[in-house]
Amino acid sequence: MSDQHSHQSFETRAIHAGNTADPLTGAVVPPIYQVSTYKQDGVGGLRGGYEYSRSANPTRTALEENLAALEGGRRGLAFASGLAAEDCLLRTLLAPGDHVVIPNDAYGGTFRLFAKVVQRWGVDFSVANTSDIDSVRAAVNDRTKLIWVETPSNPLLGITDIAAVADVARSAGVKLVVDNTFASPYLQQPLALGADVVVHSLTKYMGGHSDVVGGALVTADEALGEELAYHQNAMGAVAGPFDSWIVLRGIKTLAVRMDRHSENAEKIVEMLTQHPKVAQVLYPGLPEHPGHEIAAKQMRSFGGMISFRVQGGEEAAVEVCNRAQLFTLGESLGGVESLIEHPGRMTHASVAGSALEVPADLVRLSVGIENVDDLLADLRQALG
Repeated sequence: MSDQHSHQSFETRAIHAGNTADPLTGAVVPPIYQVSTYKQDGVGGLRGGYEYSRSANPTRTALEENLAALEGGRRGLAFASGLAAEDCLLRTLLAPGDHVVIPNDAYGGTFRLFAKVVQRWGVDFSVANTSDIDSVRAAVNDRTKLIWVETPSNPLLGITDIAAVADVARSAGVKLVVDNTFASPYLQQPLALGADVVVHSLTKYMGGHSDVVGGALVTADEALGEELAYHQNAMGAVAGPFDSWIVLRGIKTLAVRMDRHSENAEKIVEMLTQHPKVAQVLYPGLPEHPGHEIAAKQMRSFGGMISFRVQGGEEAAVEVCNRAQLFTLGESLGGVESLIEHPGRMTHASVAGSALEVPADLVRLSVGIENVDDLLADLRQALG
């Protein structure tokens, strides 16, 4: 994060960091530099360091500077998707024979990347309950290079004490990676709590409008940032200029959107906990949630993601998803519109039969920013 923005509040950084007025026209929004190559003033005479848009593009640079500022990091990198960001990170930091500790609750695509891609490359992993520090510590061995954390986790909304796991990582001499997608940097700042790298699916809350796919890495370590940037260029799965511009536009309203997501979610949780057809509600804002105190300590509020288990088992859960009308049945999350899904058959089908398998009666909600009374009415009729 540049010194220019380090003293500013989050909301101000979200709007201004990286968003320098265009020097040619004074346009207050960075232009979309839809360009592949750049004129050089003599061989090696680059203007602003730009030569080819895989290596760098001014619109992507604006987004990357903004990402670094929001997460309190020194270097931000934008990718074509969240999984592209994860792939770059893993291939930068790992080699055949290395070992990673992954959580027992995580995005299905992340597990698939480890189990079906990275493991074939010779990198092993162990599954740990990252909400239990002793479980994390026991999973680390002399080949471990990374501890991977999602908090809140997807889809069971588990909470990990980032600072405590960071202590374990430092003691073992390994890197801590935190997927901050569910919280967003507005609600949670993993680097300030000791994480080495933050991962984002920019598709979700950062973009916020279900109209772009993207990913990001942010680190406070300049040397690590340079190493990641080298591999970003060498591997090439970068965010395009238009996608970068769309995410930048979404980020400007991140703070106000997250406030509304969280407010709506809290009211929906209150209804679900009292509904006779709901067996259990999973939400870190509930006092009985096992991670509630830690979430209250490390998060600004508890976010817009809710999972709940339905009385009657898998078929009853699927029927709830099918009967919803205002809640759109679909994968992904974090948009202004509310979504509903059945993780076991949709986003987390890839973890079936593994230690990360999710309950068959689970429904996941991404609570949007619509009028909450309309959302409550839709859920009531969907539950029957």
